[in-house]
Amino acid sequence: MRSLNVERYVLRWRTRRGRTTAIYHLDLLAVALQPKGYRYVELYRAEEFPAGPPLLWVFAFSRDEHVKVAVTVHATSGGAWGYYEAGRGRRGYLSPCGDAKTAADQVDGILKRRMFPSTW
Repeated sequence: MRSLNVERYVLRWRTRRGRTTAIYHLDLLAVALQPKGYRYVELYRAEEFPAGPPLLWVFAFSRDEHVKVAVTVHATSGGAWGYYEAGRGRRGYLSPCGDAKTAADQVDGILKRRMFPSTW
């Protein structure tokens, strides 16, 4: 139990201290999302949002409505990083940060399910 608490603390600490790493990975995700035609807002530029966790808001629009998903980056075990759906915390794991294409596919799936819930 104590070991698990220490690991959680270290992961939270790495996530907070790894802002530059998180921004780098969110930039890669933004590039991977461009061919899918989604719009996004980078809520992590230092001059605009110097504090708080870096977030990438991704939007899908239709004539009648729009849907969105916020993506963030967290430190994971073994020194790695992962993409997460921000509203779900650690339960919202999307993919490892080394694979922005898979993360883009996961975001695409989330947005499609939200845009067309009756088709899933």
